[in-house]
Amino acid sequence: MAAQEVPTSTTEPCNGVGLAITRAFELLGKRWTGLVVAVLAEHGPSYFSELRRAIPGISERMLSDRLTELADSGLVLRQVDEGPPLRVSYRLTDSGAALRPALGELARWAERHLCTGHPTC
Repeated sequence: MAAQEVPTSTTEPCNGVGLAITRAFELLGKRWTGLVVAVLAEHGPSYFSELRRAIPGISERMLSDRLTELADSGLVLRQVDEGPPLRVSYRLTDSGAALRPALGELARWAERHLCTGHPTC
């Protein structure tokens, strides 16, 4: 009996999942994106090097890609400080700052439900 083929991906959102939550997770569900937003939410405007130090394990290329995506989506504002030396800082826009309550709720949820027995907690 031949194995039945199961599709591994689809271009349409799953039935029953709202379009808004799908869009949110398409952006915020990418690796590192939530941490970039969380650092900016907690520490305020930050330079690239400060963000890199605040997120251990993220490469410069990945941080640059995520900041570009967040800027393109209107959550982060990139500001070039005239030099020398030329420096670039990043801060949350009003739309990005509106994520603070949701991030706080996620953090509280994780403290209650994810840390039990986890070695890094």
